[in-house]
Amino acid sequence: MRYEHMIQGTFISRPNRFIAHVAIRREAGSEEETVVCHVKNTGRCRELLLPGAAVILQFHPEAAALGRKTEYSLIGVLKERNGELLLINMDSQAPNQVAAEWLHAMEQAPALPVNGYDGEKFLPALRLANIRREVTYGQSRFDLAFDMVFDMAFDMVFDSACAQLPDSPLSSASAPAYNPASAPAFQSCTKPAFMEVKGVTLEENGIAMFPDAPTERGIKHILELAEAVKAGYEAYILFVIQMKGIREFTPNQKTHPQFGDALRLAHEAGVHILAYDCIVTADTLEIDRAVPVSLSTF
Repeated sequence: MRYEHMIQGTFISRPNRFIAHVAIRREAGSEEETVVCHVKNTGRCRELLLPGAAVILQFHPEAAALGRKTEYSLIGVLKERNGELLLINMDSQAPNQVAAEWLHAMEQAPALPVNGYDGEKFLPALRLANIRREVTYGQSRFDLAFDMVFDMAFDMVFDSACAQLPDSPLSSASAPAYNPASAPAFQSCTKPAFMEVKGVTLEENGIAMFPDAPTERGIKHILELAEAVKAGYEAYILFVIQMKGIREFTPNQKTHPQFGDALRLAHEAGVHILAYDCIVTADTLEIDRAVPVSLSTF
């Protein structure tokens, strides 16, 4: 995703969860002034928003016309780590957007694990379809939903990935992407999936952690995903780490041990726990590489 009208400033203070005071120069050579910014992250972020920290703001030229109370939004911060500066995107709305872009980019060759799926039994296996956002299931509304389409040869035995599908019978159709002269007849089955996305801005010595504050709502979503798996859906929790330089992701046991417990329960139930870092610049954010996930309590 890409931002427009970006400007650098110096963090001064954060009177409450929603606003911050930042010193900026509107133009090169102009006098420094203090502006009020909307903080696009209601988390604590105490380890990031330190007085004097360099921050990245987005200017909203149409703020008055849109009825905004502030002309600026705080998007990113530069954190000092081991003598170097680490750029962290703090926008809590960004992870859902970049996750949707990530899924769309790999529709034809998704790098997603699937319960009961053995790549050797399918030819060639998996693609995504019908990607959509904010989908209600049970008592929760998940960030993303999509269909996982498995293309298989007719003479192959259906794997458990498509053995039981929720709310719909196993469907079959020809696969026009394949040349029947050189490939066997194909059929497809579609399995619906949900994905819950969590943005991660907390890190210590290269280890990313979530949450940075207790989140009962987060636990509710995790447990609902576990129930969805029991009902035959595929389910994912994607931790979007809004920075580079991360070697591992783990739940924040110190801040909210119950969240870690719920995550381990969901993992045992078949929910896939994924973590990816991001390429971050002053005006872009993009999901990049998988990061190892540790669910250990130690």
